Amino acid sequence: MKIEIWSDINCPFCYIGKRHLEKALQSFSGKVEIEWKSFELDPVSHPPKGSDQMDLLARKYGKDRAWAVKMSENMTAMAREAGLEFHMDKIVPANSFNAHRLIHLAKKHHKQDEMKERLLAAKFVEGMDIDEPEVLTQLAQELALPDLGSEDFAKDVRADEEMAESLGISGVPFFVFDQKVALSGAQPVEVFLEVLNERK
Repeated sequence: MKIEIWSDINCPFCYIGKRHLEKALQSFSGKVEIEWKSFELDPVSHPPKGSDQMDLLARKYGKDRAWAVKMSENMTAMAREAGLEFHMDKIVPANSFNAHRLIHLAKKHHKQDEMKERLLAAKFVEGMDIDEPEVLTQLAQELALPDLGSEDFAKDVRADEEMAESLGISGVPFFVFDQKVALSGAQPVEVFLEVLNERK
């Protein structure tokens, strides 16, 4: 079985959805291949260095800072239920395009899932800037990958996003099983397991 997953490193639900799927796979006996697809929730956003995540979140939804803080607390609690320790107060707002290019580099070296996990942890647990070249170089070196060139895999990211548009995908995470069954959102473990067993 092949599962294609459109996802953004800037999406906390994508990390939670990843964990839920992984827990479902622990109870599934079939062979599964996972391919991560690029999706940018806000491709035109390039937050200035030093931007505050809570202020940006409040502005995006037309709310006040207190609302953004409460939303972040709720997200932290949801992540904890999935076994993740988010630090929303440490998040560095950043464009995710270059991080997606790094995931495609890792795919070429059969380490795509490891890089996806590393980037999500860097973003939501460690509060790293996923658009900083030095950070991307460090993460690549951790997985013994070569440096990412300035234009490498840009076309691959755009191809994934064009495919998402052709499929009508407007939000992530979005899971496609064998190009036949789709699930949208960070579904519960039981839902993932049900689909896996139906496709077995």
